[in-house]
Amino acid sequence: MTSLAATNLTLMRGGRVILQDLSLAATGGEFIAVIGPNGAGKSTLLAALAGLSPPDSGTVQLDAVPVAGLAARDLARQRGYLPQNARCEWPLAVERMVALGLAPLGGEDDARVDAVLADCDLLALRKQAVTTLSGGELARAMLARALVADPAVLMVDEPLAGLDPRHAWEAARRLRSLAMEQRRLVIASIHDLNIVLRLATRVWALRDGRLLADGAPEAVLDGALLGELFDMKAELRRSGAGAWVDFAP
Repeated sequence: MTSLAATNLTLMRGGRVILQDLSLAATGGEFIAVIGPNGAGKSTLLAALAGLSPPDSGTVQLDAVPVAGLAARDLARQRGYLPQNARCEWPLAVERMVALGLAPLGGEDDARVDAVLADCDLLALRKQAVTTLSGGELARAMLARALVADPAVLMVDEPLAGLDPRHAWEAARRLRSLAMEQRRLVIASIHDLNIVLRLATRVWALRDGRLLADGAPEAVLDGALLGELFDMKAELRRSGAGAWVDFAP
């Protein structure tokens, strides 16, 4: 089973500490939500775990092999990465833009493209230019491109941003399914804490580049942690229908 581990990860930018001595470990079958306020280091953590932002100290290992030592093609075969606010400036058809996710593997797979277009509710848009998509449609297309190579590890930065409630829920359920049913490792930064509670299997809570909590959502998302993260009074409420976060005005 795929494993990912970061040990004593520290990363600085412009003399400022962005990630501070983080040690984390995860395996296939987990859907991990990275939460925290803006500027907490979530995007930087995902980029570092994906092998795109070399740390100043510490290591990241994928299946016990240092990510820094993997060839680009080997890394692309094992992990997918979707940055925050991903864009495409060329008027490519949606299906061609999605197929670009297969380029690092050196081949094309029309059946795979068709499958991921269907899974992301994009079949009706397959011939449409990416530059004409709405924000939510583009977010779904970019997620499809990250998924098309069928990676064992998928890291996505705010994949629900800009999506309407239906597509946000469906995208989050798709990420959970990849983890729970296909035993992949999925790590995503998510702001919607109620989706996190309902669908994530684990939470990494960050603030100021430090890890404040690591555990099952209902175990760690209490009022004290939420207040520390977001500087707001908050409470985890429960009923027979489940749990939800209630922020005070």
